[in-house]
Amino acid sequence: MGVVVLEQSAERVVATMPVSGNTQSFGLLHGGASVAFGEALGSWAAVIHASTLGKTAVGLDINATHHKGARSGVVTGVATALSLGRTMTSHEVVISNEQGERLCTVRITNLIIATT
Repeated sequence: MGVVVLEQSAERVVATMPVSGNTQSFGLLHGGASVAFGEALGSWAAVIHASTLGKTAVGLDINATHHKGARSGVVTGVATALSLGRTMTSHEVVISNEQGERLCTVRITNLIIATT
């Protein structure tokens, strides 16, 4: 997918992903690629938080709203913590184009579990 992480903490993960190589048959950024990108960022932030508790995180729920398409360039995803609890985390991931226009909003909830 070509994801490059620029910043990482439980509260905020920032990364980029090229549109090229992540398109559907009509040449637009694939909605599934946007969701996978959002899940990667939100889950990574959740794992960082869970590690401070000696635990790990697994996905519980994800949903996305696609606002606008992209045909080229690089998109940026910013995962921002909505809630960092002892048993669950929630993050909102905003994916935008190089002009700063919102392309997709992903909301992800992760369950905090014991490591085995």
